[in-house]
Amino acid sequence: MHREPAGHPPEINLVDPGLYAHGDPFVQWRWLRANEPMYWHPPTELPGFWALTRYEDIRDAYRDAETFSSAQGILLRPADHGADPGGGRTLALTDAPRHKQLRGLVDSWFAVRSVRALEAEMKVVARRVVDEALERGSCDFVADIAARVPLYVICKMMGVPQADWERLYTLTSQAFGAGDPAARRFAHLDILGYFEELQEEKADDPGDDLVSVLATATVDGESLGAEDVILNCNNLLVGGTENTRIAAAGGMLALLEHPEQLQRLYEEPELMPSAVEEILRWTSTATHIMRTAVRPVEIHGRKVEPGDRVTFWLPSANRDETVFEDPDRFDITRQPNRHLSLGFGEHFCLGSMLAKVELRLLYQELVSRSIRVELDGPTKLLDSIVVNGPELMPVRLMPSSR
Repeated sequence: MHREPAGHPPEINLVDPGLYAHGDPFVQWRWLRANEPMYWHPPTELPGFWALTRYEDIRDAYRDAETFSSAQGILLRPADHGADPGGGRTLALTDAPRHKQLRGLVDSWFAVRSVRALEAEMKVVARRVVDEALERGSCDFVADIAARVPLYVICKMMGVPQADWERLYTLTSQAFGAGDPAARRFAHLDILGYFEELQEEKADDPGDDLVSVLATATVDGESLGAEDVILNCNNLLVGGTENTRIAAAGGMLALLEHPEQLQRLYEEPELMPSAVEEILRWTSTATHIMRTAVRPVEIHGRKVEPGDRVTFWLPSANRDETVFEDPDRFDITRQPNRHLSLGFGEHFCLGSMLAKVELRLLYQELVSRSIRVELDGPTKLLDSIVVNGPELMPVRLMPSSR
């Protein structure tokens, strides 16, 4: 593997969104892993922070939830944006014991047994989405295929009426896609408004769904409260859609860029489980995760003080050459593959099993029917330090000639 000389470091700026859309962040990450694995990133429009880039350091920090808190936010934010409104209140932004209490309310919905019970319905969703794309011939793989499968599944789990699925599809596309920041904010507010109405309905007439669970739940003898229910609904919607959407599209892009791997998957569909794991490692869609130190700690001789922000750069960890053999090779047979794309420790992704099944079923739908996918124009990557992968990916779908 190419290594930058220790005496000639690249310019380090991990918070330039253009780096992820137009540059190569791995140049910086490789240098940091080799030379400054605990790096103090000076302030920009964002406050200064520590950057961890090695696999082992990130895994250990994930594991040490008593030192590294999630309650003050899990993403870098400009100082003038204030605290995240979900801090201390949602699944993603809580520490023990609150995190365990909230997770206990919904854990069973994402357990292996529950996901397997949904698998037949997920397969129907995947087939419907692929059929619609085939009818059009040309489409955007991100918006028209990768986004729809996880959104429809989480909508079903949350008890969103099927008549509203397209409405939420439009709102999530606007809220999490590109475009005017004001338009994104308004779309996000519309999503929160939708869940405000839905949680009221479910509180009065609960059903067998996630929103009903939250709307009627009690923790320590007290109900969650409407605002906490809404914030957790939003948390579940984002967690259940955004990263899976980008991983599905990024995985398809990786397969198209490595046609020998795609051909092998067509010839050996039994490799699908290991292919999904490699896609998760390769795409590493969550670019960074943040924690806040709540007590002093020393890492690689650098002293971290309470209140310091510490960031985990997951794509770097998943290309750490001390953990992964030939890490810059995309290999659908890779074993073992202990990537950190879904987190680690008590904040390990709640929907990890669901995401893996959704990816598997989508690719199986394409492979089992020998559907050919070809790029139909330039792929546009996300201009973001939060998530990375395709934003726009025009493709042509062609049915099997067999």
